[in-house]
Amino acid sequence: MSWHASRLGDVLTLQRGHDLPDSQRQDGDVPVVSSSGITGRHSEPKAKAPGVVTGRYGTLGQVFYLEEDYWPLNTALYVTDFKGNHPRFVAYFLQGVLRNYQSDKAAVPGVNRNVLHELKVRCPDTTIQERVAGILAAYDDLIENNRRRMVLLEDAARELYREWFVRLRFPGHEHTAIVNGVPEGWERRVFADACESLEDGDWIETKDQGGDDFRLLQISNIGMNEFVETGNFRYITEQTFKRLNCREILPRHILISRMPKPIGRAWLITEMPWRMITAVDAAIAVANGELADAHFLTQFLNSPTSLEHCERRAVGATRPRIARRELAMLPLLLPPRRLQEHFRASAEPLNQQRAILYRQDVKLRAARDLLLPRLMSGEIAV
Repeated sequence: MSWHASRLGDVLTLQRGHDLPDSQRQDGDVPVVSSSGITGRHSEPKAKAPGVVTGRYGTLGQVFYLEEDYWPLNTALYVTDFKGNHPRFVAYFLQGVLRNYQSDKAAVPGVNRNVLHELKVRCPDTTIQERVAGILAAYDDLIENNRRRMVLLEDAARELYREWFVRLRFPGHEHTAIVNGVPEGWERRVFADACESLEDGDWIETKDQGGDDFRLLQISNIGMNEFVETGNFRYITEQTFKRLNCREILPRHILISRMPKPIGRAWLITEMPWRMITAVDAAIAVANGELADAHFLTQFLNSPTSLEHCERRAVGATRPRIARRELAMLPLLLPPRRLQEHFRASAEPLNQQRAILYRQDVKLRAARDLLLPRLMSGEIAV
């Protein structure tokens, strides 16, 4: 059992991904993988599992491992030959190789597979590969398990919202009269009525970024009531925060993405490991506590009706986005505050559990990322 010096091209063979025009995309079960991960689904695979994919441009060093057949897009490189090496180990190995990779392309940082193939590396035999992959995969399996649990928790909250506020089978609905097409005590409002404030995020130029005091959240970080970690960490200093008069994002604020699809998706902020601000293409809503609950409003924004309305109201030929004034005028059927509080009593524990699982994942990723270079260098014997 030993480590040996070689070229990266002796360990694996990389190939550029394939074009897939929007006109040819079809809904299906096959993951479509770009430089940023799984970005859609298609009906036909282009590559067989197991798959190892990394980006050609953008944030370098991210590597994705797939256990199902997939379609690698042309923004990515994928492994076509593992040359007898352990596939999951190869994913971690490539991540280690690219960890501190410096692109020679000044304008748009990227990687060239021919250049990568010539990199000098040290690779262990397959016995060590299996052990290393097993150690690191244990962390990733826990992270994935937590992710699935978070999805189930959010699905439960979303289904409860649909049952009560879309299908109108809320507690006591059997004894509630319908007046002018809505349950008695409910009101037809617009979203702005339910908000104490509704503002755009801050305009932070590249020259203003740096430091580590406040993380700048991007619209790509906003999922359907979840934080999406993209690995694109941007920060500003406390001094810049004060100079630009930025607004700090706090738990119970609602972040709304004004672009891209699904336009209008929202995340109810929970405790995070950093202080935060957000970019100008996100809107920040604070619920009017006398009229509306933040959990109810977040589920409302993520409902199909609201998202469809936002898509229709978005403008722009190449990058449609919805204006804040259009968000403010979203039609809202507002139930009594008492019923919203009843919903919150069920939804808030689900949200809190999701926040706990996310923080666990942050710690697991940190531990894995600390181990990875030490395992890949042979510093830790296995």
